[in-house]
Amino acid sequence: MKSAIEIIKKNVATDLEGYDELHDSTVIDSIERHAFTYCEKEGINLQGIEECITTIRNDMLGFGVLQPLFDKDDISEIMVNGGKVFYEKGGSIYNSDIHFDNPGELMKIIRTICRKSGRTVNAARPITDACLGDGTRVNVVLNPVSVDGHCVTIRKFPENPITRFELIMSGFISEKAMIFLEDAFVAKYNIFICGGAGTGKTTLLNVLGNCAGRNERIVTIEDSAELSISSVRNLVRLESRTGTSDGGRIPIRELIKASLRMRPDRIIVGEVRGEEALDMLQAMNTGHDGSISTGHANSCMELVSRLETMVLMGADMPLAAVRSQIVNSLDIVVCLGRRGNKRYVMRICEIIPDNDNVKLNVIFDYSMRTHGLMKKGKLINSTKMVRMKNG
Repeated sequence: MKSAIEIIKKNVATDLEGYDELHDSTVIDSIERHAFTYCEKEGINLQGIEECITTIRNDMLGFGVLQPLFDKDDISEIMVNGGKVFYEKGGSIYNSDIHFDNPGELMKIIRTICRKSGRTVNAARPITDACLGDGTRVNVVLNPVSVDGHCVTIRKFPENPITRFELIMSGFISEKAMIFLEDAFVAKYNIFICGGAGTGKTTLLNVLGNCAGRNERIVTIEDSAELSISSVRNLVRLESRTGTSDGGRIPIRELIKASLRMRPDRIIVGEVRGEEALDMLQAMNTGHDGSISTGHANSCMELVSRLETMVLMGADMPLAAVRSQIVNSLDIVVCLGRRGNKRYVMRICEIIPDNDNVKLNVIFDYSMRTHGLMKKGKLINSTKMVRMKNG
């Protein structure tokens, strides 16, 4: 069967040589045509034909030998370290018996990912982030930057986005805290979600984004487009571009500036990690109430410090002016955490001024005694909330 697969693949490759631009449907048609022709001539049964077609499709259009892991709904992450393959299931990491015999086999999968996502990765640009059409997020680092061989990390997302009900039932957030965040978002408080890697920042961002009014105009800005906001009709999705050796790089900062000319009601930035923080804060403070973003930080106060640093990366401003910008722009910070395979909201705080400093008013806090969020205080600046509840 292995020799049959190799012969069919060569025939398909020859068949597709004359195409300037390949679409998946064209490749699939060629695979099926050559598989049936060859297998019937060689007397291979229907089961063998199906095996040939599946294997070649996975190799040419999918994740090759990784496809069986990708097809399992309970596997959330696939990690390739050179020739070794690991996967995450239920919050734990396992060693797979799948392996790559040579770097070229893995490189074919990387090229397929880049073709599908419109990204570029090569010796001159050995690191890239990509997002496939189904929301799958991929990070690639090529050898020799990745010393032990090409490194590929594939983050899978559920086919149907996680709902607010599932977040509550899983213990990620309490019902009262979820209602509070939804009300705050609808009332157009500016919200920032922080936490470490894999704590659920994008998941919560997606749930809140779907609380927006159906007739609002929303602009989403991401490194890799993975948000799934289906409740909004007037939606503009922007994605940054890393560029090539000829230029063409479009960073998050440029997209935020461009979005201000698109008449958005809200701006949603997938993640702020650099000097674009200043542009995000200015957008929040110039008539785009109800905007929301995420960033890496292990506590609400650490986020404030990181924002200060990021703003100073992009502008020469006095620290007092930076803190004033943060206080005037941000209303609520949500900090997420992770312990083992459990993800949860650790704290929800309101940002309030304190002379030339930033002060946090804790509204919900995670209790180790009850293993859940406990109500700690009330909003000091409740004007927007009152206005929303009064219609």
